[in-house]
Amino acid sequence: MIKVGIVGGTGYTGVELLRLLAGHPNTELVAITSRSEKGKPVSALFPNLRGIVDLAFTEPTVANLKDCDVVFFATPHGVAQSLVPEILAAGIRVIDLSADFRIREIDIWEKWYAQDHTAPDLVAEAVYGLPEFNRDAIADANLVACPGCYPTSVQLGLKPLLEAGVIDVSDIIANSASGVSGAGKQANVATLLSEAGDNFKAYGASGHRHQPEIEQGLADMAGEPVTITFVPHLLPIIRGIHTTLYVDLKSSDTDVQALFEEHYLNEPFVDVLEPNSYPETRTVRGSNQCRIAIHRPHGNKVVILVVEDNLTKGASGQALQCMNIMFGLDENAGLAMPALMP
Repeated sequence: MIKVGIVGGTGYTGVELLRLLAGHPNTELVAITSRSEKGKPVSALFPNLRGIVDLAFTEPTVANLKDCDVVFFATPHGVAQSLVPEILAAGIRVIDLSADFRIREIDIWEKWYAQDHTAPDLVAEAVYGLPEFNRDAIADANLVACPGCYPTSVQLGLKPLLEAGVIDVSDIIANSASGVSGAGKQANVATLLSEAGDNFKAYGASGHRHQPEIEQGLADMAGEPVTITFVPHLLPIIRGIHTTLYVDLKSSDTDVQALFEEHYLNEPFVDVLEPNSYPETRTVRGSNQCRIAIHRPHGNKVVILVVEDNLTKGASGQALQCMNIMFGLDENAGLAMPALMP
């Protein structure tokens, strides 16, 4: 059994990890940490895990994590970098769900996250944890930087086109909308039910901190710089992402539907729908699936629709998928559940 620890297990990605690990056939949860909740049983904070997770929260120290084979960080941005060097030095592998090791240019990271990076040497070692792009590198990694939820939907929606070199990379548009759980569990007026309910709004239109991560990933796929206009929106739902991508083909002869179907044929968690379909967020809720549909409205214009669960494929499910790859397990292990409906 793979012995697992979670640092920062009190947020939404933390409890999602707990839910998924509870059904994983090859793991044993041996530690979960929280400074603010130390000593409290996990089930006291998350009653849905009563009788399933019997651990109590402990301090996030290397001593409390020393028996782990892998440690997940489900912490706010800027936290992981302070403890990850010690954990790696102890021979423990790390999967970080925060943005601490995603962006290779340190000055860009510091600009967008408004703080100094305290472990810049590890950024070059970190492997970007998008399995559909980096599977081989993830298998050998000691430190995996799990992608953000928005970047996952945008990159999976564009990857076949970029790798085939069939679109104009100078003017891509991405409109993405996320449920309120994407903002985290901390108190925030904007995500109160009376504020977010019966409402829909854009934010970060002049610049969002996921932009450099998205552009970095797209450039890696395309082999050249990619320019994208990224506008996030807040949906009045708890979980789910819907991304609409607009691109221009270099040639109208490209069979985009066939390109996507062939590209993702053997990917367990990317589902290319029939032409002119409309994927819905509820069809991926609680699952690790990403569903994609292609539309050709006119000429060389292509519209790609992408849905995922921001807490699963957009965070904790993808992290577990990476763990499976790192330890040579079936990639579906612990992730084969269907979406929750209704």
